Amino acid sequence: MDEWLQELTALQECKSSLEAWLELAEEEGSQEAMQAVEEEVRSLENRLNKIQLRTLLSGEQDQNNAILEIHPGAGGTDAQDWAGMLLRMYTRWAEDSGYRVKLLDYLPGDEAGIKSAIINIEGDYAYGLLKGESGIHRLIRISPFDASGRRHTAFASVDVYPEVNQEIHIDIRDEDLRIDVFGSSGPGGQSVNTTSSAIRITHLPTGIVVQCQNEKSQLRNREGALKILRSRLYEREMQKMEEDKQQKYNEKSAISWGSQIRTYTLQPHRLVKDHRSNTESTNVDRVLDGALDMFLRGHLLHQHSPEAH
Repeated sequence: MDEWLQELTALQECKSSLEAWLELAEEEGSQEAMQAVEEEVRSLENRLNKIQLRTLLSGEQDQNNAILEIHPGAGGTDAQDWAGMLLRMYTRWAEDSGYRVKLLDYLPGDEAGIKSAIINIEGDYAYGLLKGESGIHRLIRISPFDASGRRHTAFASVDVYPEVNQEIHIDIRDEDLRIDVFGSSGPGGQSVNTTSSAIRITHLPTGIVVQCQNEKSQLRNREGALKILRSRLYEREMQKMEEDKQQKYNEKSAISWGSQIRTYTLQPHRLVKDHRSNTESTNVDRVLDGALDMFLRGHLLHQHSPEAH
């Protein structure tokens, strides 16, 4: 409640400031006053958009931190490079949005990009904003790995889970876990690889396998892997409890190579298009540099529109 009061107070102050500058602009007609009016209008618009998004983030776990996982799909080296580009895009978005990003797991690609990566994005409403990013992302471009300069299509999958709060109890018994220790292959340099500190945990009852290898400490890697496992198990239980809702979701946004949620086209034209909300941007470089807010907002608005139900 205090947070909402702060937002509304700031909104009222922004509105009052805009009214004062409008009055001054009408009286004096100065360039300075007109520029101030434009800045206040943008500020008011941004605050209204922020409050609107908060009203759309009403899910039980929307306020939680997010765990985001990326895997390349069809497309070979191009797909691994594309997965690496997505990792950079989400990292940039998170940092620009004031979130803390922690790399939990990282497996580099053979020639470029990544074979897999898992990041923890910490901050208010990280999961609520990013949950719509789960699905298949398609890239169309002239491949830098094709000597003939042909156009290639590459795919990568993104999965987003809520980080489970400590007060939510997920029963993980030691006897249900198989824990393997192996040598790290992450980006931490030789100091990471001097000992077998990477951890892989298999949850025997469900067959879920998670791993964490980015820390030098075996204990910290174990804690990171358990965090991922706890989130996966929570997500699994939520799916069981909402089978009807999940089935409807799967019909709309099946995670398969034939049903991408968004396409990023670099050639022959330049366009990023979300196939669910029809949100588009021709500034592909800016999007790949982390400017995702218009797509996150577009998807949330689409989810709450009459056409989506």
